[in-house]
Amino acid sequence: MEQQIDLIADREARLDILVAEAADVTRSRAESLIKDGRVTVNGSTATKAGLKIKAGDKLLITVPAPVSSAVEAEDIDIPVIYQDDDVAVVYKPSGMVVHPAAGNESGTLVNGLLNKLDNLSGIGGEIRPGIVHRIDKDTSGLLLIAKNDKAHVSLSDQIREHTVGRVYRAIVIGHFKEESGFVDAPIGRHPTDRKKMAIVRGGREARTDWRVLEELKGATLVECRLTTGRTHQIRVHMASIGHPVLGDPVYGPKKSPYNVSGGQLLHAARIAFDHPVTGERHTFEAEPEERFTQWLNKLKL
Repeated sequence: MEQQIDLIADREARLDILVAEAADVTRSRAESLIKDGRVTVNGSTATKAGLKIKAGDKLLITVPAPVSSAVEAEDIDIPVIYQDDDVAVVYKPSGMVVHPAAGNESGTLVNGLLNKLDNLSGIGGEIRPGIVHRIDKDTSGLLLIAKNDKAHVSLSDQIREHTVGRVYRAIVIGHFKEESGFVDAPIGRHPTDRKKMAIVRGGREARTDWRVLEELKGATLVECRLTTGRTHQIRVHMASIGHPVLGDPVYGPKKSPYNVSGGQLLHAARIAFDHPVTGERHTFEAEPEERFTQWLNKLKL
């Protein structure tokens, strides 16, 4: 059943913020409800998420009933590192897409999760699938999954507030003069190639902290810590300072010093978050795949 929420604003704030709080949904979901004409302010339909609401304004929010996901469950081997009633941490292998999309309607992480886990959140208007963040198809490693809507809201808020710790390992081309550093540059769609991301004026804030772990033959093993989590962030940032991720077919050089197949050598090695119910800090780590390790050993000095 759809849910109707009556609210009298207790302060001045953006409409999407008040809707997100009242309906216990993410800001992006609140924005969708507003754009769909499901929110009225003082009796009139409001369609702008950034509308300034004053204290005393009357809001009516209509949240449609979640629909069953059209995605089918599939018997796919996805290692579950941890799970409880609220969250799960899973290991995504490289070569696997997170969400079904054109050209990848099956065999995705979501297809596997529907079969593997007993419950997933429906914060996006579907009863499932519970994804709160993503990693690229050819990137391996840890992903955080919400098993109910309350957990989804909490984890999404932590990601937006940059309190979820995400640490990656990457083998990048070349050697560094410094032992550590950072790239703080906004990322957005490439101005001419819409399939790529780039550092662009007016892009979304993005910062990557990196440090050298080991020098290799013509390459370096680095650790990258994300303050933000933009699409292709590490790949774009490392390429921007002359050290693209080895094997990256999009942001790497046309002629790579090594013939790496299977995509970029990038691994989501560690994730840390506050549990949405207990508040306890959880940290999980996972080693990279055999392909990554084989190249690491091959390139050791």
